[in-house]
Amino acid sequence: MAPSRALTCFNLLRRAQPALPRRYHSYDHPAPPGAFNACEQAILSAAYKHVPEYGFTQHALSLGARDAGYLDISTNLVPQGPFSLIRYHLVTQREALAPRRDAIFAEDASATTVPARVERLTWERLLGNREVNHRWQEALAIMAQPTHVPASLHELALLADEIHFQAGDTSVDPTWYTKRGGLSMIYASSELFMTNDKSPGFGETRAFLQRRFAEGSTLSSAVGGLTQWIGFTASAGMNVLRSKGVRI
Repeated sequence: MAPSRALTCFNLLRRAQPALPRRYHSYDHPAPPGAFNACEQAILSAAYKHVPEYGFTQHALSLGARDAGYLDISTNLVPQGPFSLIRYHLVTQREALAPRRDAIFAEDASATTVPARVERLTWERLLGNREVNHRWQEALAIMAQPTHVPASLHELALLADEIHFQAGDTSVDPTWYTKRGGLSMIYASSELFMTNDKSPGFGETRAFLQRRFAEGSTLSSAVGGLTQWIGFTASAGMNVLRSKGVRI
C-alpha cells in the first residue's frame, strides 16, 4: 500500500469521532452519511467475501485487508474488529432492500397492502442471510457480548423502520411504535429459527415467519420477545464461545 494512502487512512482513524446513532427515516430531511468511511468500506467489503469460509473473524478481516491492498496491521482501521464485519453485513443487507423494492413487489402479486409488503420485505431480508447462515450463530456469539448488544439492537430497530418505510407505511400515530416493536420481535425470532433450518430454500423459516405475522403482535409481546431474544442470543453466544475453547 502506498505511504500516502496509509497516512490518509490512519489520519481518518485518528480524527474519527464516535458514531452518532442514525435517525429514523424522514420525508423532509436528507439521508445521513454512510456508516463506514472509505478505508473501512474497502477492507470490510473485501473481508466479507471470506466470511462464508472463515466466518466473522479477525482472520477474514486480515485477508480482506490484503485483498484491498493494505498491510495486515491495517485491520486496526476497523476498531471493532469482527463486530464491524457483522455490522457491515447488517447495514449492507438493510440498505439493499430499497433498490430492489419495486422488483420484489412486482414478483409477488399478493404484496398489495402495507402488511403484505412488510411480510414480503422481511422475508427478503432473511434471504440476505443465505450465504452466511451457517456462520450466523458465531455472529450471534459476538453480538451477545455486552459491549455489542446496544449496537445490535439499534441495527434491529433500523431494519424494522426501513421495512415499514419501504412498504409505504406513512403513519405517525402511536401505532408507529407497536408496529416496529412487533416487527423487531418477529424478525429476531425468525432469524434465530433460520440458523437451524435445513429445509430446501429455507421453506420452514418462511412458514415460521408467516405464522408469526398471522398471530399478530402487541407492544408488550414485542418487548417480551426482544427480552427473550437477548437472553437466547447471550446464552447461545456463550455456548458457541465455550465450544471454541474461549475462556469466559
